[in-house]
Amino acid sequence: MMAVIALACLAGCGKANDVKAESVVRFATFNVYLNRPSEGALIEDLKTGDTAQAQKVAEIIQRVAPDVLLLNEFDYDAAGEGLALFQEKYLGVSQNGAAPALYPYVYVAPSNTGLASGRDFDRDGVVTIEPGSRAYGGDAFGYGEFPGQYAMALLSKYPIDEAGVRTFQTFLWKDMPGAMLPDDAATPEPDDWYSAEALEVFRLSSKNHWDVPVIIGGARVHVLASHPTPPSYDGEEDRNGKRNHDELRLWADYIAGDPESYIYDDKGMRGGLAAGERFVIMGDLNADPHDAGAVPGAIGQLLTSPLVADAPFPKSTGGAEQAALQGGANESHEGDPAEDTADFNDDPEAGVGNLHLDYVIVSKAGLKEIASGVFWPGPEDEHYDLLGPGFPVESSDHRLVWRDLQVVEE
Repeated sequence: MMAVIALACLAGCGKANDVKAESVVRFATFNVYLNRPSEGALIEDLKTGDTAQAQKVAEIIQRVAPDVLLLNEFDYDAAGEGLALFQEKYLGVSQNGAAPALYPYVYVAPSNTGLASGRDFDRDGVVTIEPGSRAYGGDAFGYGEFPGQYAMALLSKYPIDEAGVRTFQTFLWKDMPGAMLPDDAATPEPDDWYSAEALEVFRLSSKNHWDVPVIIGGARVHVLASHPTPPSYDGEEDRNGKRNHDELRLWADYIAGDPESYIYDDKGMRGGLAAGERFVIMGDLNADPHDAGAVPGAIGQLLTSPLVADAPFPKSTGGAEQAALQGGANESHEGDPAEDTADFNDDPEAGVGNLHLDYVIVSKAGLKEIASGVFWPGPEDEHYDLLGPGFPVESSDHRLVWRDLQVVEE
């Protein structure tokens, strides 16, 4: 089931259709860490309205006040109950004096996470079809211990063109020309870590890839949303690193404007984005430009595209301060810690430290950046308690990243 939900506009919501094209619109992505270990658990957590983690996530969103917001790691349910509860009981209610964040338009769709493949993807000799275990997640189309775990949702104050939405959940990895398929070093054959039987059904997207057109003052902006797999939790074959690379490549090829592209969507329509279209690529892309385990050049496929605006990365003061305070793995990093967007284990032996993983990447055509930032307040900031020192996680182990954009005519 895919759905664009037009919610009843609550008091103060405003009229999205009245917004002029020259208005500044805040686009943001936030891995909200609202995943739970079992199906339905998030819904139960959200029902009371007093879940501390969700309250802090909601307050961060209210403080930043995005107009178009992608949520990563929000468990999917087909009825949309979890998202409706989060909107009603958290975003729609003032958190510590912050103005409610009201989004009349929502897009949700199924995720490959936790969706049984019927194949032995993790090569443990067993096809696991019963949800609720790591073995099950290893054989799912995207890692998840139940269907919809770690999914995503798009919230918008602007109308969504439902008819124009394209999704790429079922696109097969083997159908990408020159795919970076993992290799079993113990055999002479190339690219054979996955069996031929597995590759016949193996989907490229670990969650989903969405092209969701948002209408801003009559102008169309394509929100290209995804959450590629982390380039870790594998072995010498680097199957997750290579999948991450090609999940990013899908967008790089999609924006290239080739109507004869190899890419096909879930309705069978072929081709990429039309030349000259405005787009914003958003999500936890799980690829640091300098540090950790991404395949070299993975995020560079997008950042160096001639179709992408050459804009500085969003920054925060808190990211740099925490990297210095936490030390450990952060001391060996090459990237600017002010650009970090995620706070992980700092143990130099077992951890990766803080990384730059979350992106809002903007088309050169039709959009002008006004400002950008990462919500990461430092220890002296009044909102530091929304994040804390990293562990335990107060709200999320990721930070909300935003860019203010203006729609312009070319």
